[in-house]
Amino acid sequence: MAEVENIYGNNMPATRSTTAEMVTSRQMQEVQGQIVMAKKFPRNPEESYSRIIQACQRKSLAEKAEYEYPRGDQKITGPSIRLAEVMAQNWGNIDFGIVELEQKSGESQVMAYAWDLETNTRQTKIFSVPHIRETKKGNIPLTKPRDIYEQVANYGARRMRACILGVIPGDVIESAIRQCHETLANGEKRPVADIVREMAVVFQREFNVPLEAIEKYIGCKSKAFSMNDCIRLRKVFTSLKDGMSKREDYFDLGVDPDPEIKNPYEEKAAGKGKHRAKRPDAEPKEAPQEQTSFVPEEGIPQDGPFE
Repeated sequence: MAEVENIYGNNMPATRSTTAEMVTSRQMQEVQGQIVMAKKFPRNPEESYSRIIQACQRKSLAEKAEYEYPRGDQKITGPSIRLAEVMAQNWGNIDFGIVELEQKSGESQVMAYAWDLETNTRQTKIFSVPHIRETKKGNIPLTKPRDIYEQVANYGARRMRACILGVIPGDVIESAIRQCHETLANGEKRPVADIVREMAVVFQREFNVPLEAIEKYIGCKSKAFSMNDCIRLRKVFTSLKDGMSKREDYFDLGVDPDPEIKNPYEEKAAGKGKHRAKRPDAEPKEAPQEQTSFVPEEGIPQDGPFE
């Protein structure tokens, strides 16, 4: 029986290894074919750079080109996922993507990568994605395949962006960002007031952020917003849309308990300053009269129920 068990034990791994070898061999052939094509048709750096700059002249891309989120006392900015994908596509001969390696125990093992097939420069990041959605009411487990897929894609896109930016030259990235700034600053024909009004509506509809919170974040009233302030808000919108951060990271959404009541009282106090000085003396005299009308004289002491 020991020999029979050894025989079956040796055959089972052989079957699994054969399947794994077939998959590995096919992947190796695909990679070799990509490398051969990259060597046969190498990129022209000048043409690739020109395509990237030309793509950054599109307003729709420039508006989503950067993200911004606070970290402590600093503000972190950088190229967004959309800009990284456009640069990789126009730079050429770059293989990039996200691969889910394994799924078990309520989490997924994922690999994000970017590979320059010409220079053989490769960036790889392997990480875990828990099947949990964080909410204000607590963590919610994800069971539907679509929810899990979206969670993996959301986490993987950020790592993939980092991998792409690791294989593209830094000066090309900086030039692309400068061109996006110029596109937003010079290509906008509408008045700043119209842009601010539209952005206020979008922030309110998409993230439930009121205009007052936006004004507090910028540091002035919306009538005084400049084009640079609009560019900052676009970065914030891109960061929120891509899931890089939360709205609480930027905006103070606390509600003032008396936002509108304070002003009427302050105006009344300013117009009737003499009566305000006598009010503290009048309150102790009026309080016993109001309380004795509702509480019997032989009942519970007046101060007891209010303590």
